[in-house]
Amino acid sequence: DNGTAMSFAEAREVARRIGYPVVVRPSYVLGGRGMEIVYDDHALGEFMREAADVSPHHPVLIDKFLEEAVEIDVDAVADGKDVVVAGIMEHIEEAGIHSGDSACATPPFSLGEAMVEEIREATHALARELQVVGLMNVQYAVKDDRLFVLEVNPRASRTVPYVSKATGVPWAKVATKVMIGKTLRELGIVREVAIRHIAVKEAVLPFNRFFGVDTILGPEMRSTGEVMGIDRDLGMAYAKSQIAAGSVLPRSGNIFVSVKDGDKREIVHISHRLSELGFNILATRGTAEVLQHNGIPVEVVNKVHEGRPHVVDYMKNHQIQLIINTPSGKRPRSDQWSIRSYAVLYNIPLITTMSAARAALHGMESLLERGMDVKPLQEWHPRT
Repeated sequence: DNGTAMSFAEAREVARRIGYPVVVRPSYVLGGRGMEIVYDDHALGEFMREAADVSPHHPVLIDKFLEEAVEIDVDAVADGKDVVVAGIMEHIEEAGIHSGDSACATPPFSLGEAMVEEIREATHALARELQVVGLMNVQYAVKDDRLFVLEVNPRASRTVPYVSKATGVPWAKVATKVMIGKTLRELGIVREVAIRHIAVKEAVLPFNRFFGVDTILGPEMRSTGEVMGIDRDLGMAYAKSQIAAGSVLPRSGNIFVSVKDGDKREIVHISHRLSELGFNILATRGTAEVLQHNGIPVEVVNKVHEGRPHVVDYMKNHQIQLIINTPSGKRPRSDQWSIRSYAVLYNIPLITTMSAARAALHGMESLLERGMDVKPLQEWHPRT
């Protein structure tokens, strides 16, 4: 009707003014579609029509989406005067994946010291301006060496238990004492804790309980828990986090690769290194051609609609130990859906972003080059 048409026109004007891609979400929905990233007028119109069907009397919220940005979480505690950063966490998945579904590492592993210091200064300024007493969580994005504030929450976040275990400081207890009148100086909390190890938080996802649900991660949170891995290097910490989440990275065997066109350049480097480590690379025809042109040995595997034996047959026969599959197109194609669904069914580790593929590569390198060792959490914090 005219009201819906006008709403779409207004939304399109906003989206064009701030520039696609944008994040859209209904302000209040009791079902149907939630938050989504859209790249053009057609996708925006489709979203608006469905949102209007579900909740016609509530507005649609539109935010600019930063592509290929690094997302950062920061937990801090303040007493109204002094501020101490509890932990700076760099997400492994790029911005656009809900922070609750993204793996992250503390301390940050790819940011320069100047950017880390800017993040600290911004966190201190926000806490003082908001007169925070207790815990505060800030979500940032870094793109082209610019720092963006995504949101500030003057409360505890889901990352506080993880940061506490990573640093050896019970931050929730510290914040509680601050909220009842203690100062940070009285509690002996005067500076950020410097750790010499890497702690990786990973999300636990419930896909194995819902066969057929697509496993692609996006701006809506889908995880039901969190686990952590600690080690002296990022690769092994990430590998441990995957084991804890029930997705064991392989040390040998076949790795199946099928990625969208935008990821083909990057998958060349990853596949080359995996081949050097002794893995056999299997790929669908388009990805295989790119790898072959770059001198990487690869076995071509049929997609589901191309005839048997196809990739799902290989999975059923336990001939694939890891899958790297990034989605192409806004809607999942049937063969991609089959790959991801059967990966969950047969408990095959599944990677759907290139950032996670890089982290998994580092993990497998560490597993093969030095093996895994473990020690109690207390030994990572000898002062406690």
